[in-house]
Amino acid sequence: MFVYNDTEVINMAIRDRGKIKWAAAYLQPEQAKMQRDLWLETERIRKPIIDEHQAEEFDLRIIYSMEYNHSVKLTVWDDGFIHDINGRVHYVDPITQKLHIKVKPGEFERVAFDNVVGVKVVD
Repeated sequence: MFVYNDTEVINMAIRDRGKIKWAAAYLQPEQAKMQRDLWLETERIRKPIIDEHQAEEFDLRIIYSMEYNHSVKLTVWDDGFIHDINGRVHYVDPITQKLHIKVKPGEFERVAFDNVVGVKVVD
């Protein structure tokens, strides 16, 4: 006959399911995705309206930064959210109406003219 000590008897008597026992209390993945999407919708903002004078000011700052090779901080509106891009203006493409910003050596970002809501020369 084999005798167990007290802790082994207790462990055998309780069949713990581990993390699975909490799975029923958590939301289904579809519900969690819906909540994230709802939160994103409440955080979105409308695109700021840029008048002609502000657009001209942005153009002058971009031209100045290209001529003297200064860094710029672009404030960009992207699908309801505003974020900043820091770098140097590498190229202005008038055909596609996009700015090519050199963020890091060998890494560029393209930003549409219409999405720029702020330009600040850093250097």
